Amino acid sequence: MKRTITRFGLYAILTICILSFLIWATVDIVDNTTGEIIGYSSMVVSLIFVYFGIKHFRDKENKGTVSFGRALLIGFLISLMAALAFGILDVIYVKFVNPEFMTDYYEGMLEQARSLPAEEFEIRKTELESEKEMFSNPFMYFFIMSMMVLVIGFIISLLSALILQRKTK
Repeated sequence: MKRTITRFGLYAILTICILSFLIWATVDIVDNTTGEIIGYSSMVVSLIFVYFGIKHFRDKENKGTVSFGRALLIGFLISLMAALAFGILDVIYVKFVNPEFMTDYYEGMLEQARSLPAEEFEIRKTELESEKEMFSNPFMYFFIMSMMVLVIGFIISLLSALILQRKTK
C-alpha cells in the first residue's frame, strides 16, 4: 500500500508541478478569473491519480479487492501529498516568483467589484482587504491553498472509493 501511495502521490505531485509552471508562464496572458479556472482544473487533473492509485492497489497489489475504507485512505494520502506540494508551490510563487501577485490580484478583484452598487462595493472592498491581510501570512496562505486541494482530493477519493470498492469473493 505504501508503494502505491508513494508512486501515485509522486505522479500527482509531478503533474501539479508541471501544470503550475505552465500557469506561471501564462500569468501575464490570462485574467484572474481565467487563471482561477485553470488553477482549479490543474488541481483536478493532478488528483486523477487518486483514482488510478486506488485501482492499481486493488487490481495489482490486493488480488482484485479493496474495502471502501482502505480505498478512501489510499486516495486521501495521495491527495495529501498533492496538497502539500501545491501549498509549497504557491508560497514559492507569491514569495519569490511573483511577489506582486497578491497586490495585483487584490486590485483586479477590486476593479471587478466596482460594478456593484456603492453599498455592496464597500462591503466587498472590506472583505477583499481582510482576505489580502490573511493571505499575506505565508503559513496561512500555505494552509488555505493546501486545504483547497485536500478538500477536492477528499471528494475525488470518496467518489473513487465508492466506484472501486470490491469485497472479497
